Amino acid sequence: MIVCNLQLTKLRTALVGVLCASTLSACYVVEPGRPPQPAPVAEVIGAPPAPGYKWVKGHYRWEANHWQWVPGHWRVV
Repeated sequence: MIVCNLQLTKLRTALVGVLCASTLSACYVVEPGRPPQPAPVAEVIGAPPAPGYKWVKGHYRWEANHWQWVPGHWRVV
């Protein structure tokens, strides 16, 4: 009788483990949608540092959970 109860306990434990594993395997994470980009930042464009430079305007970049402004800069052409 004790052997039968021990086997029944092992069977119940195994079934609970399988049930938990199958339930958790069906879970997935949905990333929330991004909010729209804010309006561009007004930048003051000074004179180029030297001839042969072109202005690259600033833009927004998605950083983890928010929009981050990347300022404009001068780049050699």
